[in-house]
Amino acid sequence: MEYSLGDTVQMKKQHPCGENKWRVIRVGMDVKIKCLRCGHIVMLPHEVFIKRLKRILSDGRV
Repeated sequence: MEYSLGDTVQMKKQHPCGENKWRVIRVGMDVKIKCLRCGHIVMLPHEVFIKRLKRILSDGRV
């Protein structure tokens, strides 16, 4: 799946706050995502992010 900075993505497992929608805020060897409900930031290795990604909900481009 192709993802880019600013995309809203849905992960397979939800965050403890109950949300499973995240915004991509950093792309590279590691991917940094931010929970859209509570604002918690998580950094994952690229391979782990791809494995846990369910789908891309919206494109971050304006």
